[in-house]
Amino acid sequence: MADLEFIGALTQRTGSKIVLLVLDGLGGLPRGVGGPTELEAASTPNMDKLAREGSLGLMRLVGQGISPGSGPGHLGLFGYDPRRYVIGRGVLESVGIGVEITERDVAARGNFCTVDEQGRITDRRAGRIPTEECARLVAMIEDISLPGIEVIVKPVRDYRFALILRGDGLSPRLNETDPQQVGAIPLTVEAQDGSQEALNTAELANQWIGKARERIKGQKPANMVLLRGWSREPGLPRFEDVFKLKAVALAVYPMYKGLASLVGMKLIHGLTNLEDQLLALRDNWNEHDFFFVHHKYTDSRGEDGDFDAKVKEIEKVDRIVPRILDLGPKVLAITGDHSTPSVMKSHTWHPTPVLLWAPGTTRRNWDVSEFGETECLKGALGQFDAADLMILVTAHAGKQIKFGA
Repeated sequence: MADLEFIGALTQRTGSKIVLLVLDGLGGLPRGVGGPTELEAASTPNMDKLAREGSLGLMRLVGQGISPGSGPGHLGLFGYDPRRYVIGRGVLESVGIGVEITERDVAARGNFCTVDEQGRITDRRAGRIPTEECARLVAMIEDISLPGIEVIVKPVRDYRFALILRGDGLSPRLNETDPQQVGAIPLTVEAQDGSQEALNTAELANQWIGKARERIKGQKPANMVLLRGWSREPGLPRFEDVFKLKAVALAVYPMYKGLASLVGMKLIHGLTNLEDQLLALRDNWNEHDFFFVHHKYTDSRGEDGDFDAKVKEIEKVDRIVPRILDLGPKVLAITGDHSTPSVMKSHTWHPTPVLLWAPGTTRRNWDVSEFGETECLKGALGQFDAADLMILVTAHAGKQIKFGA
């Protein structure tokens, strides 16, 4: 795994530009044995051309056989060992909407969900309610108080909200209440170690859930809450200090803006779609040299189990590739933060495809015709850990000096 101090000592500033284009949950599986994955089924003439010109490979985001969340997946893409730097969804969602997290805070990411009369979950995302409905529901629970601490509740996006508990003696060593399956009853918050801090925090969290449940139990479709990703601010090394890159994040969803913010990338707010992101890419081109462009909906459609819709999202991204190339990047890397096969409706352990395009510095693949998982097996990059991607990217951008005499 990457040694950030070692990498920082080898990296220099140059004027070359790098674009990291992330299709969330890009990796997939065939609908039937021997068939194409979503990426292989998609019509992607622009990415296929780059695959023939550049190098392909497959990445392990965390480790062999481990299904990563989006947090560790993106940390790996940014060059950080996700097994060393652990960040929960709570901090990511909170920072992504501009909440300043202090050392006295414990944060969780919340889902509004739907439960039946027996309290069993019928929809973990309450039908993906719109952000306006989320804000209305948050207004119903934001003034819930708990003894001895401050409680902050903020809407994030769609069915998601952030819960921050602020006070002394709190611990993030808590389990998630989302059982990750329909038909189950939400879990009770329990301490994950024997510390008094964790026991007290679990009791406070359960009190808050009980009060929130009473406030919204008559609402439709969202009538209950689930809490995930209890966490604290992790104190990550700054991306610019390690890789000598002035970076900007062009993401729509708060969580990914939160990840970028935690490593010190500049955030561009108010983006809602690919067109907004392309305009922001152009407008920030001269002032920055690293551009993180994130597309969420490949993952969303995979989690929905909609193979064809995920294919369309991949094709949508392929159509913007020429406009990125028109800006003249030295390096364009296209990949995902994990696999989300629509046939499994979840994040999985399968390695994710990666395309590295850097004219004049990449080696040819073996008889590759397109960008897809099977073709990536023949790629010049082979299979590698995602935390090494940034070393490859900066090397191809001419930002790495020679090691040793």
